[in-house]
Parts: sequence; C-alpha cells; structure tokens
Amino acid sequence: MDPAEFRKRGKEMVDYVADYLEKIEKRQVFPDVEPGYLRTLIPDCAPQDPESFEDVFKDIEKIIMPGVTHWHSPYFFAYFPAASSFPALLADMLCGGIGCVGFSWAASPACTELETVMLDWLGKMLSLPEEFLAGKDGQGGGVIQGSASEATLVALLAARTKTIRRVQSEKPELTEADIMGRLVAYASDQAHSSVERAALISGVKMKNVPSDDTFAVCGSALKKVLDEDKASGLIPFFFCATLGTTPCCSFDKLLELGPICNNENIWMHIDAAYAGSAFICPEFRHLLNGVEFADSFNFNPHKWLLVNFDCSAMW
Repeated sequence: MDPAEFRKRGKEMVDYVADYLEKIEKRQVFPDVEPGYLRTLIPDCAPQDPESFEDVFKDIEKIIMPGVTHWHSPYFFAYFPAASSFPALLADMLCGGIGCVGFSWAASPACTELETVMLDWLGKMLSLPEEFLAGKDGQGGGVIQGSASEATLVALLAARTKTIRRVQSEKPELTEADIMGRLVAYASDQAHSSVERAALISGVKMKNVPSDDTFAVCGSALKKVLDEDKASGLIPFFFCATLGTTPCCSFDKLLELGPICNNENIWMHIDAAYAGSAFICPEFRHLLNGVEFADSFNFNPHKWLLVNFDCSAMW
C-alpha cells in the first residue's frame, strides 16, 4: 500500500466508522454466536498470497461484526460506560501514524512531556494535592497506565519494595525472603478482583477487610485486622481503598482509613477506576476527600471522559 492508496483507503475507513457509530443503535447489541464461531470462517493458516483491500474490507461485516459486542450502543448496559468520541478516534489515528515508543524522554520528548503536562491538567481538574503533580519542579506527576489493574499492580510492587528496604534498614539480619513471607496486603471484600491478582503476581499475602452495611470499609474494621496480623508477626504494608466499587459503586471511608495507613507505615492506593471521572464536578469532589493521605491514586478517563480505551491515569 503506497501513500496514494493509503489516502483512499483511509477515507473509506473513516466513512465506515462514522456510518457504524451513526447507525449503531440498529445493530444487535450482543452477538448471536457460539464460542469458536470465527475459526470456521477463516483459513487455518495465513495466506501465501495477498488479498485485495476490497476483499479484506468485506470481511469486517462478514466475519468480524457478527462477533462484536457493541459497547457504544445506546442499548448496552453491561460493565461500565466506555467512552469514545470522534476527536479521540482522530487522536488514535495520529498516534498510530507517528508510531513512536515513548519509553524514555530521548525516545520521543513530546510523548513524555505532553503526558506529564496533561496529567497535571487532569490532576488540577480533580483538585488533587500539589504533591501529586509534576509542575515545573515537582516530585510528583502522573503516568498513563493501560488499566486500573495495571495501576494497582504498579502501586503494590512499589509498596513492597519500599517496605522491604525500610524493614531491612531496621532489622539488617532479615533477608528479603524473610520479609516477603510476612508481608500482607489488604482491600475491601468489595474490591475488584484485580487487587487480589496483583497480590498473586507480587507473591504476597492478600486479605479482605469486611465492609459495613453500606458496602464500605471503615477505619475500625481495618484497625482490627491490622492489630490481629501484627500480633501474629505479620507485616501489613499495602491497602487498596476503592472509590466506586464494581458491585455497587460504594466508597471506602478515606478520612478514617488514611490516618491509620499513614500511622502504620502502610501504602494506601486509591482505586477510583469507575467513579473518578465524577470528581471533576465540584458537587462530587467531596467524595475524594482524604486523597491527601494516599501514596497513589488512579482513575480511568476511558470511562465517562470521551477518551478511547485504554487510558488509565495514575499519580
């Protein structure tokens, strides 16, 4: 495909996507197919000879669309609202076209700097404490993760490293393996399964803290579990507070939990994947009160904020 054909096919694809979104309500939301439906529709091996773009394009409706769940349909009510917009689609096209890999500043300065500045913008919209922002000379700053699950794992790994270093400085005779075997992470019994998965990947114990009759974790519940585990010789090191739980959108009580975590040298991560976008609204910002006690915070702009998946903001 040369630049001339790319221009032609690109315009065709834009028209197709625009038509798809404009008429999406006419499509059946959930596909009427069985597992494995697609394997019988395509060859077992990659073709030796190329196909025309026209034939490939026809396969979108013939093979792909019958198995698509239409998340952006007005009749889709599962999981969470998946944001999308025409500007975001165009931005994705530009990102794909430039194709830089921004793993360091030198790899693409604009990539790093735009992310840093935009995450400061977003943090200010949420009225995050100054410590979370990069600013011109700040020690904070946000980064984009693929999902809240990734953000929780990153936070837990950081907390694990920080705790191991602290304990070894206090008790040099303990090996890293000795400390790892005693570390315990905590989350609400309403927390997303990704928190437990992060603990499994990190090789540490994970315990659920019972929620109250509003499905939220309060300070006394966490304190009780911590006291029991410390008496048993364990080392509490991480607590994931959830703002907007998956089952019912309940909110853990940050103003009670934060001081406990700070006093106990426990890293508090806030997972606001679902509800975080709402904190931009002044009338809902109070639900984030207590974030000043947190070590890390995450929410998903790809829910509600018209940004295509995946865009998970972490500070």
